[in-house]
Amino acid sequence: MTPDTDATRSPIRWVPTLYFIQGLPFFTVAMIAGLMYKSMGVDNATIGHYTALLGLAWVFKPLWSPFLEVARNKKSVVVLFQFIGAATMGAVALSLQLPGWFAIGVALLTLLSFASATHDIAADGLYIASLSAKHQAMYAGWQGAFFNAARLMAVGGLPFLAGQLERQLPPAQAWTIIFIVLAGVVASLAAYHWWALPSGANAPRTDTSLRGVARVLEDVLADFFRKPGIWVAIVFIILFRAGEGQIQTIGPLFLRDPRAAGGLGLSTDQVGIVYGTAGTVSFIVGSILGGYFTAWLGLKRALPFLIIGMNLPNLAFYFLSTVLPSDLAVIATALGMEMFGYGFGFVGIILYIMQVVAKGKYTTAHYALGTGVMQLGFVLFKLVSGDIQTALGYRHFFLWVLLAAIPVLAMSWFVRVPGDDAPPDEEAVGEPAQA
Repeated sequence: MTPDTDATRSPIRWVPTLYFIQGLPFFTVAMIAGLMYKSMGVDNATIGHYTALLGLAWVFKPLWSPFLEVARNKKSVVVLFQFIGAATMGAVALSLQLPGWFAIGVALLTLLSFASATHDIAADGLYIASLSAKHQAMYAGWQGAFFNAARLMAVGGLPFLAGQLERQLPPAQAWTIIFIVLAGVVASLAAYHWWALPSGANAPRTDTSLRGVARVLEDVLADFFRKPGIWVAIVFIILFRAGEGQIQTIGPLFLRDPRAAGGLGLSTDQVGIVYGTAGTVSFIVGSILGGYFTAWLGLKRALPFLIIGMNLPNLAFYFLSTVLPSDLAVIATALGMEMFGYGFGFVGIILYIMQVVAKGKYTTAHYALGTGVMQLGFVLFKLVSGDIQTALGYRHFFLWVLLAAIPVLAMSWFVRVPGDDAPPDEEAVGEPAQA
């Protein structure tokens, strides 16, 4: 299928749900697991370490991305791994009733991580193969909005439900119900996608043996690292999410910790309320506006504004940790500002990887490599976030997060981004594409 030619598969029918289901397993590992372990008495540093290490699957996913090209089309891979994710979430629910719940849960979440990372490769490839460059930018806001709507479900609706359940049930039983709900949502969307998704047919290959695919992988990696300016691009991508990776881990824990420990002392369901009201609306509006803003101004000129938009609202957490308000309306307003900026700015890194780094001979595989690098930065900052917070306390930690955004903002003024009037075949980092 050529981009935008399947009239029966309007992008609005599948882009939002595809990226919602892409985000849900990711944020289950990155955020829901942390809130669950917090309720079950696990300390911040341990939560930060394990949830960060679980994210390594998204770092290394490019290493097996070429092997997925052996499948007839991307749609079949997407739907298969959505069903695998649903089954794994169901297994996590059952594991919480067992004596070794922590070790078994971490093992199952590891499996979920690899299934989700594999799904992401095929889903992103389907998006790129099915949409033109113009429509990629146009729907990037929807893509980002619904990917991160899963984040808001992870720290909004589900924690609210978990908090209500915790008032009546032990934490293990409450979170068992949460993971059953997750499994049901993912399985339902997988069934919908079997009908709604375009096929995303893979290019035919003459050599589909493991050795032949391995040779393709070697060429993919070599071609990626031959791109002019690639190491600057890698550093830029790693630093882009420095602040967000730390906020995403520590922010919800700060909301839960008692005031004596410097937190806001909110219950699980109160966390769900503040993120699920103003946070949800603000994030979706910010994401959609960020996509249209970038399509209007062009990525090259929009990038500094997107970075500022993503990081400046982190002042909200510094404000909350300094004032320690008890009024939920004040807390929700501050988090709404933070989520609007995050949604607005997240579009920048997605389009930078898609339209700058991934351009060339192996667009899909190089997009997977770019997002793997992005996840590496996320994991590295997430990994140390618990230790930094423990050492600095919440207020100084959130000040540190603001400072962590300065390097990527400085790089945005000189990082190489092709002009928006560049020829379509221009190489991602500003040189002609290699044949």
